[in-house]
This record gives sequence, structure tokens and C-alpha cells, in this order.
Amino acid sequence: MGETSLKVKKTTSNHIKFVNALLNDIEALEMMITANLFESDNIRIGAEQEVCIVNEDFKPADNAIDLLDKINHPQFTTELAKYNIEINLLPQLLQPGCFAAMENDLKDKFQLAANHAATNNTKLVLAGILPTISRNEISLEYLTPLERYHMLSKKLRDIRGRQFDLYLKGVDELHIRHDSIMFEACNTSFQTHLQIAPEEFVPAYNWALAISAPVLAISSNSPLLLGKELWSEIRIALFQQSIDTRHSIDEIREQRPRVTFGKDWIYNSITEIYKEDITRFEVLINDDINENSVETIQSGNVPQLRALRLHNGTIYRWNRMCYGITDNKPHMRIECRYIPAGPSIQDEIANAAFWVGLMKARPENVKKIWEHFDFKDVKSNFFKAARSGVESVFVWRGKTISAHDLIKNELLPLAHEGLKNCGFSNEEIYVYLGTIEKRLSSSTGSQWQVRNFRNLKKEMNVSDALNALTEFMHDQQKQNTAVCAWPDIQIPAALKKQVANMRIVKQLMSSDVITVFPDDPAALVDQIMKWHDVNHIVVEDRKGNLVGVVTSGRIAEIAEINPLFGELPVKKIMRKDITTISPETEITDALEIMKNLWISSLPVVTNNKLMGIVTKNDMLRWMALKG
Repeated sequence: MGETSLKVKKTTSNHIKFVNALLNDIEALEMMITANLFESDNIRIGAEQEVCIVNEDFKPADNAIDLLDKINHPQFTTELAKYNIEINLLPQLLQPGCFAAMENDLKDKFQLAANHAATNNTKLVLAGILPTISRNEISLEYLTPLERYHMLSKKLRDIRGRQFDLYLKGVDELHIRHDSIMFEACNTSFQTHLQIAPEEFVPAYNWALAISAPVLAISSNSPLLLGKELWSEIRIALFQQSIDTRHSIDEIREQRPRVTFGKDWIYNSITEIYKEDITRFEVLINDDINENSVETIQSGNVPQLRALRLHNGTIYRWNRMCYGITDNKPHMRIECRYIPAGPSIQDEIANAAFWVGLMKARPENVKKIWEHFDFKDVKSNFFKAARSGVESVFVWRGKTISAHDLIKNELLPLAHEGLKNCGFSNEEIYVYLGTIEKRLSSSTGSQWQVRNFRNLKKEMNVSDALNALTEFMHDQQKQNTAVCAWPDIQIPAALKKQVANMRIVKQLMSSDVITVFPDDPAALVDQIMKWHDVNHIVVEDRKGNLVGVVTSGRIAEIAEINPLFGELPVKKIMRKDITTISPETEITDALEIMKNLWISSLPVVTNNKLMGIVTKNDMLRWMALKG
């Protein structure tokens, strides 16, 4: 899907031609494996960095296309949303110095993009999921205006036949129905590639599956979505659910999600993966394929396998086999897709080094991995890691072990051995694996975010806490400090900074509003006010429309003249003439309204839907902190 020149052909004849080209590519791939045509004398690593663009308030921006035009560099490209871009790093030979070269390349490109972003008063942030993303930015208005993205969104929606459902339950719970694939745009990652020698295709891919859980656990950096504390690495569930084309997950007939860990090991050839994907998943995109791959091989040339690559790009395995050509030599590489962006560039390179070290230290006795690991355990471990991160407990070689102990006592020494075998010195290895080890005694990105978000919420509303969290992450990333060394956010300073930047009501309002329905009894309203020590309750109908407000004064007035007031429905005593404001109202204007009308609260509405409320106490607190 990264091809900007893609032309989608929608006719039946074009579909048939594309599928036949896909089958031809599979045959060609098998011929190349049999003839041992793949490069084996060089091993390279590479990476793709997905980046979030934010405005001055650290909310998602919408200027990706303009930013890419200004950068004007072939290593940069678009992503699904207007607030994301991707940096493609130059491949490096796997040898001493390659991780430092990758880090320097990324720092240079990141700074180049940040400099251009600053000219539009925007900034760049690394986050598995940007904490400040709201429902507003998960609309098609923020979809990158390129045909292939619109086509993909429409095609997936058409296949599903109805809206997408998102349901996640962690400490908090999130259940949303949405009409496009834009929740996918919340996910940003640091996708790492490792070229694989031909004789290692099958055992290396299986080993990549086995180590996925512990690598994900120590790398986790995506615990928050829409102000909810959910999984340690929400991206895993969010990506699958955001583009799930299955008609119903309740159906008896088994169906496969397009985002997948896989169903089993591969036993004989990597073509098992592609054959399974062609069998199970409908072609989403196609294009004119002019090459006959088999004939290309027979003529002594290297085929592009373009149909296979296009289809493979729409099947989102967390460990994906990718075909490529370098200097007219074909190669296969494993793309590790589950590592999140951030917390810092230093952390990302450490994650890559840990994964590569483990891949290069594959134990000889796991060549037939199914004799040592149960695939169901390995898959279960992966989702445990997504839910609980480094606090998970895994089943490893049939025995129960904590993620912490597995990484510290077995996998870190194994990764060290793998890098040592590639020629790295102990000093160079410690630069990267030392960062991983230090997280075990301090924090992963997810643990740091959760701890600081909880602390910030003690003194701020959710929106301000998310802003403060994102701003602090941005500041630490500018210094390229590893998360194991990040201090906790000092709340007084963060609070003062947030208040100083507040201009409009949505930055001050509380979205946690107690409401009642028009047919609720007045006695309920009276008790709720006493329980929560408030002097007003907002009334909304069953569709979420604001219809009135009841005050403690009104309750006292009715109670004095009607001893049976508690049996009256709220609609009989509520006031319908309500003064409201929009989320974009200036705070100073809202304060003037409250003063002039002698009222203690203002409901905040959009299209008559209640968004939040601003109270007298909010205003007093704002003025005190504003100084």
C-alpha cells in the first residue's frame, strides 16, 4: 500500500488477471527457493519509523502532505492519517556500527522533519498511540487525501458490510462503533526488518513467532486511548479490530482476521504463508501486472513479484515475510511489525538490537520448534504481553515463567550472544542491551505513561493530563533520553504550564458529567446532589440531547410547596431555558456569561449534544493558578 502510483482496477476481468498474476508469482517464488537464487552472502537490517505530528496544544495536526512537500526527501512518505508520516531508514549491513548508523540516520531525518514542522507551528512526537488523539481525529476528515487510502477504507467497509466495532477492556473500558478504518491511524510503530539467509527461512520465521511476546512486553509503549487506560500495548487489539472484515465474530464458521499472529508454525516452506493468505483473504487492491514472473526467471532475470507484494501488503501479520531486491539480487526478510514507536529514538534502536540479537542467536535445538514450543502457548503469550506488558507470565517451553525473569535470565544473555556472533564488541552491545536491562528495574514506556497519567489526573482533568503527558514525552524525546532514565512529571509545574496555555472552554471543562433523564423521579435528583455535593444536575434525553437542568434551589422551592415532590418526574421541575456554550468558547467569555447571569455552571454542547460542563469551582481554580 506504500505505492503512490497504484491504479486500482475494479472490473472482473482485471480482478481475474491480477489473481492469475498472483498465482504466477507463487510458482516463481517456489522456483527461486528450489534453485537457491536468493542472496545469502549479505545480511542487512532496516526500519520504518512512523511519526505523529501535533499542533501547539499537542493535539493531532493535519498538515502531513504539506510537511512532506517541504521535506521533499525520498526517505519520507505518507501514512493513513494527516497527522502521521513515515521515515524509511537506509538498510545497513548487519555488522559492528550498524545500529549507531541507523540511530544517526533516524536522528538526522527526524530533526529534518522537526525543523520543517516548526515552520507551521507543529511538532513531532514518538508514541505507539498518541495520548491526545480524540474522537474528532478518528474521522474521515483526517484521512490522507490519496486514492489508495480512500479505496482501502471503502473496500474494507464493503467487505464487512457494516460498521466496525471496537471493544477493549483493561482498567477502563472502551466500546465504540465507527464507520471507517481511521482507528488504525492511531497506531504508530517502529517496524524493524532483518534479512534472512535462504537456508534459515523456515526456522527463522518460526523463532520470530516464539520470541514475539517477550520482545513486545519489554517494548510496550501504548497503554492509553481516548483517555482510557486499557492494555499495556493496545495497538495489538486496536489494529485488528479497526480493520476487521469478518461479518460476525459470533458465527460458528471460523473466520480469520486480516491482522493476525498466525494460526500455526510453517513446516516446509515460506510459501505456506502466502498460500494461506491467498486462500483465506480476498484481494483488496490490484493493478496492471505486465510481468510473467515464471518467464522472467526462465530468461535469467529477477522477477518483481509485484502481485504477491501488493497482496502481502494488505495482510497484516505481526511477523511478516517480505520479498525485496537489492542490487539486482532477490532477498527475503522478516518484518517485525509489533514494536511501537518511542518512547525515544534510543529506546527504539535498543528494541531493534534486542530483537536482532535474539534472531541471530536462535538455539540449534529449535529447528523443529514444534517439538519444544506449543504454538497455542506462543500465541497466547503474545496477547498476554499486549495486555500486561512486562508484568505478564508466559508459558515458555512448557513451563510457567514471568516475562521479567525470562528476559533477564535467558533472553538478554541470548541476545548478547547473537550480537557477539555478528562481530559486535561487548561495549557496543551494552549500549543497546543495557537500555533493555535497565527497563526491567525502572519502567517500560507503558508503565511510565500509566504511572504519570494516574498522578496527573489527581490534579487535572483527563484532557489536561493527556496534554501534560504528551508535552513531557516530547521534551524527553528531544533530548533522546531512554525511558528507563525519565523522571516522573512534577505535577505543580505541569499544572501551571497547562493552565497558562488554556484559552478555550474544552481545555477547562469536565467531561465526566452526572446527568439524569426527564422521566427520572425528583427524589433521585435530590439524593444525587446530596451524595456528590453538587447544586445542579443536567438533564439529557435518551439520544444524548440536552433538554434541561435542575438546581438545588429549584428542588428546595418545590419541596416547600409540595410534600410529594419526590414522586414528580424531572421534566416537571427542570428549567428548559438553558444558557450553553460551545467547546471553542473563550474561557474569559464563559466567565463573563456566568458573572452576568449569576449562574454557577455552563453546559458545553455541540449540536445540542452534551460535551461537558464548566462550573464556578473550575473558574476559581483556573483564576488562582493563572495568577
